[in-house]
Amino acid sequence: METVVSGIRPTGNLHLGNYFGAVKNFLKMQEDYNCYFFIADYHSLTTHPTPADLHGNVRQVLVEYLAAGLDPEKATIYIQSDLPEVAELTLLLNMNAYVGELQRTTSFKEKVRSNPNNVNAGLLTYPVLMASDIIIHKAHKVPVGKDQEQNLEMTRKFATRFNHMYNHEYFTIPEPFNNGEALIKIPGLDGSGKMGKSDGNGIYLADSPKEIRKKVMKAVTDAGPTEQNAPLSEPIANLFTLMTAVSQPDTIDYFKEQYANCNIRYGDLKKQIAEDIVAFTNPIREKIEAIASDADYLRKVVNMGKEKAHESATKTIREVREIIGFKPF
Repeated sequence: METVVSGIRPTGNLHLGNYFGAVKNFLKMQEDYNCYFFIADYHSLTTHPTPADLHGNVRQVLVEYLAAGLDPEKATIYIQSDLPEVAELTLLLNMNAYVGELQRTTSFKEKVRSNPNNVNAGLLTYPVLMASDIIIHKAHKVPVGKDQEQNLEMTRKFATRFNHMYNHEYFTIPEPFNNGEALIKIPGLDGSGKMGKSDGNGIYLADSPKEIRKKVMKAVTDAGPTEQNAPLSEPIANLFTLMTAVSQPDTIDYFKEQYANCNIRYGDLKKQIAEDIVAFTNPIREKIEAIASDADYLRKVVNMGKEKAHESATKTIREVREIIGFKPF
């Protein structure tokens, strides 16, 4: 069975965009592949070296991914900092990574522009740490978004370089991956773009029904259609995209017909979307609350993931050290 590795950013609560993006991908992958999903707490320090509550963020994202369906019996779920072998492999790969190529990466240059007062060595060597996360488990596939494509290419370069330098076809060269399923891209409530944490336009899986209704009713609309079968403006198309994710087909058809006939009442549309989101998220929110209050279960999940990931990583580090020439006296 092929191995898939993917990181999870410890950025707090998950929103619907996360659920219909990364989470849905993970749920499919854990059924078909040998998956390693790690919470990337080391990575988070490159841009936020003094987080207010790193442990709380890690805990929250672990709780919510578990509540959304990640299964520790099907996939290896662990915390990046629980695996010291990752730090050792990063050190060893750094000896074969060149400053010039790291400085040319798009993500590094963008971070330098956006935050010139925090250009740290960890930020520069971010692609090396990412490579270690991936190749330490001999991953065949890595699900990546557009913003990480170049970093994955760096991973492939570092793995290939190691194999050539030591004349040993050791590391698997990972491929970018998507599982072939068309995912719904969830827009934000502000009339444009996608749902995101920093934009304040998201509906979170942990939101209460009251919070969801309040947010949806404030969603941006337009003045309404003035002729039959008028094209949808972006804000209204966004609302129908949300409806596509959470509502029944006959409900969607009804409101599309109302729009086409110029009889649409946006208040009714938003109330329907809000109730359908509440119905969709309620079971997940209840699981979030249950799992968050079960410290023993969380400890069990983390320890089980740590043990499984450690078994894989220890073997890799032992073999890499031997290939390089570190040997006991």
